[in-house]
Amino acid sequence: MYPAETCPCTFKTLLPLLLSALILLLAAPCHGKDPEAQFREGTTLLVQGDFEEKHTGIQKIAASGDQRAETLFLALLDGKLFHLKKDKTLVYATLDNSQAEIKSVLSGETLGTVSHRKIKKITINNSLRSQLKDLLAKIDLKSADARIRTDAVNKLMLSLSPASSSLLTELLETESNSDVREALTTAMAIVDLRSLDSDKKLLALGQLQGNLKPAVRNELQRLLSEEKDINIRSKAESVLSTIETKTTLYGLVETLFFGLSLGSVLVLAAIGLAITFGVIGVINMAHGELIMLGAYTTYVIQQLLPGSIGIALFLSIPAAFLVSGLTGIAIERLVIRFLYGRPLETLLATFGVSLILQQAVRSIFSPLNRSVASPAWMSGSWQLNPILSLTTNRITILVFSLLVFTGLYLLLKKSSIGLQVRAVAQNRNMARAMGIRAAKVDALTFGLGSGIAGIAGVALSQLTNVGPNLGQAYIIDSFMVVVFGGVGNLWGTLIGGLSLGVANKFLEPWAGAVLAKILILVFIILFIQKRPQGLFPQKGRAAG
Repeated sequence: MYPAETCPCTFKTLLPLLLSALILLLAAPCHGKDPEAQFREGTTLLVQGDFEEKHTGIQKIAASGDQRAETLFLALLDGKLFHLKKDKTLVYATLDNSQAEIKSVLSGETLGTVSHRKIKKITINNSLRSQLKDLLAKIDLKSADARIRTDAVNKLMLSLSPASSSLLTELLETESNSDVREALTTAMAIVDLRSLDSDKKLLALGQLQGNLKPAVRNELQRLLSEEKDINIRSKAESVLSTIETKTTLYGLVETLFFGLSLGSVLVLAAIGLAITFGVIGVINMAHGELIMLGAYTTYVIQQLLPGSIGIALFLSIPAAFLVSGLTGIAIERLVIRFLYGRPLETLLATFGVSLILQQAVRSIFSPLNRSVASPAWMSGSWQLNPILSLTTNRITILVFSLLVFTGLYLLLKKSSIGLQVRAVAQNRNMARAMGIRAAKVDALTFGLGSGIAGIAGVALSQLTNVGPNLGQAYIIDSFMVVVFGGVGNLWGTLIGGLSLGVANKFLEPWAGAVLAKILILVFIILFIQKRPQGLFPQKGRAAG
């Protein structure tokens, strides 16, 4: 037997063990608590508690793993989470004047409309905002989609604090995707820039060298405004200078892309005019309205196939070519064939035709603009880096214009009708002597140029609204492209259109859109005084 004072089973020895067992027994139900109950308990703390209790409530809601947590957190951040004053029911509220449309958080049921006075907003402070953003980032970082995880880290960068370091480290340890890891490393470097350790700051600056994320640039500017250490300031200035240089370079690339995009539209609009002007010498002032007809054809087909936007767009290409082409042939047969060799009368007649077409469209479709939807594969953008993205619709139209140019070039160079068109353009009398029906070629040429204008209208419908005055915005630009590139020369139209588009976009930032067009017009006037035949003048008999 042990003496009483040395016995290991004394009350003093057993007391701590008993207390520990009691604590475990009390805690066990809490760990095994039903997620629904945990979610409800958290919402109760949001309604009834102070900021400390709200902090606990938010943690309970997040720990529940409930799918409603993300929506609730977003509403809390946006100030759209309220509770009813009479029974403390937690609701989402959409405010409209003195009324609010409410929806239950727990059941998702719409509860109707109540007065503003009957609800009270759930308020939060900066600490809770930071907590919510961290939790939302954690929710998105559990997504199977790496892009969603990357976006979550980029959002987290906008609200980083020294307390975020442990969260970022935890996420980095379990992340396998290279893009997400890069974003996490950048976020950790930004956190280190706010550290009091100079070595950490210098190491972080080295990691951020050349990083183009907006959050990095903002953090470097903040560091330079607050930092006193000369070495750190010098390093930060060097890193920021590199980023600014890259930003300027990519800005020029973006301007070049927008210029080529505008130029491709000008090429599509002008290439049909180049054919008719170059072959039969007609100044067609109704060319813009033929573009408009192509755009309205796209609108009509889309109304016939509302559930198949992509198919409707593809069907619009041949349909617009036929509608505008047949209209062009009718104009040539009914009006222009009687006015060959009389350019002033032709100009006035086609101007009158343009007014008739505009009024016809107003009578059929009304004067209001019509919106043409774009298919999903033409929406969005191609993100090359954090500061440079190229819109998909403009890339598509640039490629489309090059395909149309290639097809037209092969048609004129490799087909029999192309041979006849070139023969009539070079020497009409000799072509007639060789048995070519010049009148038929004139009609087909005018129809071909008009059909290409209709295809241009299909492309323009994806960039702007469709209206009766759509063509008026492009007729002058089309003539400038044709004159600048060389009358009747397809390569001249391509080079001229792309060049004028790029020049216009580079002038706009410092001259403005209107003055930029005026400067382009002045340049073309001066250019044709020195070189009247354009960039690529025709050779041989066609030069006459």
